[in-house]
Amino acid sequence: MNASANTIAGLDRILTMEVVRVTERAAVAAARLRGRGDEKAADQVAVDAMRSELNRLNIKGTVVIGEGERDEAPMLYIGEEVGTGKGPAVDIALDPLEGTTICAKNLPNALAVIAIAEKGSLLFAPDVYMDKIAIGPGYPEGTIDLDASPADNIASLAKAKGVPVNEVTACILDRPRHAKLIEAVRATGAAIRLIGDGDVAGVIHTTDPEETGIDIYIGSGGAPEGVLAAAALRCTGGQMQGRLILDTPEKVERAAKMGIADPNKVYRVDEMARGDVLFAATGVTDGNMLAGVKFGRNYITTDTIVLRSSSRTVREIKARHQDLDKF
Repeated sequence: MNASANTIAGLDRILTMEVVRVTERAAVAAARLRGRGDEKAADQVAVDAMRSELNRLNIKGTVVIGEGERDEAPMLYIGEEVGTGKGPAVDIALDPLEGTTICAKNLPNALAVIAIAEKGSLLFAPDVYMDKIAIGPGYPEGTIDLDASPADNIASLAKAKGVPVNEVTACILDRPRHAKLIEAVRATGAAIRLIGDGDVAGVIHTTDPEETGIDIYIGSGGAPEGVLAAAALRCTGGQMQGRLILDTPEKVERAAKMGIADPNKVYRVDEMARGDVLFAATGVTDGNMLAGVKFGRNYITTDTIVLRSSSRTVREIKARHQDLDKF
């Protein structure tokens, strides 16, 4: 059996429940601080819980997308090794609390998120912004183009979907930098779902427009979040393009140190997340696709989605946890 086959077998062993436990623990920890107005505290407890659970997995894991560079993040920093060290070598992209502001304000769509892939399979992206465009599965390749105008992309998607433009809904982060983008999309007649935070969730929502009401994601957001979102789309067959925004010499230099030779390169899904990929997300707050953590008197409930690229499997896991001491 070759190394790749060994790695895939290893991914089989940690799928499904062991990966689910990682995001469940982080989500429950963060959910205890929902609506408390303390973003840092909510993020920290999620980080602590996710790291603790990761170190139980039989993997040789390296964090390639994490809480920041080593001098900025004491735990789950880029380059940190996690797991027992006894299993397959894997790359890990994670966000223990995607949407810290959302959680602090108890607004929709905060998530605990992780992606695990074969070693060397995830884009080693610096913590900069990325221009992104994404749609879900079922459309011809080339339906969207990062360099096309919003009007052209909306029209192309509407044609591929077989609907008029006014039946398309775009998800965009509500930021001042997107004012012209929002104006351009509205001029087409398409609807817009503005979100205050959490663009990983925004991209993932394109995978099931009948459930979420979102057909396309457009705009700029964090590059690490872009890699996480690409991992999810890699598992479902969606399309995504992204370009790092390296608008200062310092950012270009940082990217070069991470192996990025072409600062203008447009990355597609399989360039951001290659090989066999596992993706899991657990709801922290209620959202369009996942319910948030619920605290009962004698139990806790969680709602998780687990995706795998090699099999295109989508698992939805609603769990009731009665051993409260584990949380």
